[in-house]
Amino acid sequence: MEHTIIIADDHPLFRAAMQAALRQGLTNPEIHEAGSIAALQSVLGQVPSPDLILLDLNMPGAHGLSGLIFLRGHYPEVPVAIVSASEDHHVIQRAIQHGANGFIPKSSPLDTLKEAIAKILDGEVWLPGNAASIATQQKTPDIEQKLASLTPQQFRVLGMISEGLLNKQIAYELEVSEATIKAHVTAIFKKLGVRNRTQAVIAMKELEIDQPGSHSDRRPDNHSDSP
Repeated sequence: MEHTIIIADDHPLFRAAMQAALRQGLTNPEIHEAGSIAALQSVLGQVPSPDLILLDLNMPGAHGLSGLIFLRGHYPEVPVAIVSASEDHHVIQRAIQHGANGFIPKSSPLDTLKEAIAKILDGEVWLPGNAASIATQQKTPDIEQKLASLTPQQFRVLGMISEGLLNKQIAYELEVSEATIKAHVTAIFKKLGVRNRTQAVIAMKELEIDQPGSHSDRRPDNHSDSP
């Protein structure tokens, strides 16, 4: 049986290794790659119903759980497995509680990786052996409901705000007018229930997870608080 799988990770070497593993473990899989949340949104625009998304927790445009929450809000029927450098039980628990269908450590050997993907594709929730007892009851705190309410473009803008980009820089990157970005920012503030960029970034940081090689040390230090 052929499967369509998206690998979302900002490390090209890891994506290549994962693609090789998928081709060993599955029959003629259709594989797409994305190195950022923006690229993932683009792929999903072309392939809206993949069989599985393999998602890194921290990549450009996402911070910790925000990428997972975005996917759960806009693509609730698509299975998402976290593939992470972290093996911390608290991180695994939070990911599962927020809708992940599995959690695969990047240190997993090839056989374990193939087993995990096969089980998730069969509809099971897969966890590392030492985390099998973690509760899977989902929860949806207020900030996550608000974040899930953002449109894909608003989510991209929020991610760029969190990385410290100014409105004119965001407008240039997204190839739209600065007035359009200001409108998006105003809508984001309203949906998140915040008054300025600093509060929006703080809300995003509630979803961050410290892990090896994460991007969580970036700080929004070059913008004002106005929309």
